[in-house]
Amino acid sequence: MGLYERYLALRIRRHEAEPPEHVALVITERDLLERGAYETLTDFFEWAVEYADRVTVYVSVLDAGAVPALRRELESIDAPREIAVRGPDDRTQADAPIRIGIGLGGKHEFTAAVQTLAERVDEGHLEAAAIDDQQVEEHLVFPAEPDLVIKTGAERLSDFMIWQSVYSELYFTDVNWRDFRKRDFLRAVREYCNRSRRFGR
Repeated sequence: MGLYERYLALRIRRHEAEPPEHVALVITERDLLERGAYETLTDFFEWAVEYADRVTVYVSVLDAGAVPALRRELESIDAPREIAVRGPDDRTQADAPIRIGIGLGGKHEFTAAVQTLAERVDEGHLEAAAIDDQQVEEHLVFPAEPDLVIKTGAERLSDFMIWQSVYSELYFTDVNWRDFRKRDFLRAVREYCNRSRRFGR
């Protein structure tokens, strides 16, 4: 770790605020086509678990045909903790410490949760009046709310965890994924610590 990275890490350790417990990252399928992209992702996991208990990565996909190949690559990636990978057609919750969504948009995920709840009501296993926030969250593929969402390359979020990230701190960096380094991650964590979270208030 370089001198500047050590300085940033020290600032974070000495900060009064706690670092994020759940970090999310938004990248695209094009990012993963760049040379060294998967090595950077492996490094990102290592950096993130130094601070966070949970890590979620969302890969935005334009070509649905790319999902199977991406899934194979991501399921075999070297990571410091267990990984759960979910695609656009999955409904099974991702419950591993590191979770990766490929092309699983927030609207689609939310719609699938509502459909499942409607099926349970129709089957007589659930009263419609009993449906609340917790019920919806229990039927999401990625139920946990990230504290910090990092988006590389541009100030625009894709269709990502629209339910879960309502109160997340968003960090946008102009640095493209191919150039993303530990110092960029540490800057995001430091910025998170510097913010006063209001949770919608």
